Amino acid sequence: MSDEHDNLAFLIADTNRLIRQFFQQRLRCSPITLAQARALFYVSRFEGVKQVELADALEIQPMTMARLLDQLCDLQLVERVQDPNDRRAYQIFLTPAAKPHLAEIERVSALMREQMLSTLGSEQVSSFMRTLIRLRTGLLND
Repeated sequence: MSDEHDNLAFLIADTNRLIRQFFQQRLRCSPITLAQARALFYVSRFEGVKQVELADALEIQPMTMARLLDQLCDLQLVERVQDPNDRRAYQIFLTPAAKPHLAEIERVSALMREQMLSTLGSEQVSSFMRTLIRLRTGLLND
């Protein structure tokens, strides 16, 4: 196997690290952390997600997720609502106070995408996205 293939996973992981670093640097003046921003972003896409599902999606332990949600509740950015179908479970919902933070997350996301993709043409971006989807599908089928 060539060095190029050997380095594929490293390049993907390193790109992920750089993306996180980009966000951390641009959110450093914000009252929320990167972990909190990730949770807010996910809840905005999947409003009413169960707490355990959110922990799984963000790849963090349930106890860590509970603390993170405690912090977001203290900031009045999310609320936990008992699941009507399972009284042991909680669903997570955004509060109106989360909107400005989500707008900032979206702004930083757009800035990151612009910087990251600025050297690629639209066809290259489309091809790259299709390739990433295939790579992800290959791993999901394991």
